[in-house]
Amino acid sequence: MHFNHYGGEAARLAADLVNLTAPPPPEHLESLLATHGVVHRTLTAAQAETIWTWSRRLAACFGPQDLEERCQAVNTLLADASSSPRISLHDGRPHLHYSATGADAAAHIRAVTAAGLAYVVCSASAERLGRCARHDCGLAFVDTSRNGRRVYCSVRCANNDAVARHRERVHGDARPSTARKTRRT
Repeated sequence: MHFNHYGGEAARLAADLVNLTAPPPPEHLESLLATHGVVHRTLTAAQAETIWTWSRRLAACFGPQDLEERCQAVNTLLADASSSPRISLHDGRPHLHYSATGADAAAHIRAVTAAGLAYVVCSASAERLGRCARHDCGLAFVDTSRNGRRVYCSVRCANNDAVARHRERVHGDARPSTARKTRRT
């Protein structure tokens, strides 16, 4: 599945922010933002804290849930991001920007991630905002597979879960396996 920069890439940024396990220092966030192509990524400590708080709110949009519930969660984020999409020509080609001109980096990240989640829900499928099915993982991910049936955050988790299921069958191990056996990454 092909996503544009502000759509799928922003949703993948949202997933990576959700997967943070502790409030990150600004330098760590700046590195993560660079990975996702965010240009204005210099953050103060207060902005990094704002992004951490925002990331906890983004989490409500990932994993199995009713479509209406997911749409409401994304709509709440869109409203709270207070963004007004606009067309920009700064690189010579028209494209959308989701934050106001002159917005600080934290406001830009809130607007972009909320818009990215909305893009995935509306242009791909709400089910593509998933949570890893492997026991004790649960990382958020954006399913970019062709058929939209991914249930693991990575090939490693899929393989680990397959090994656990195999051991359970062969040896009767009591380790739980939460994966659906009919779906693959």
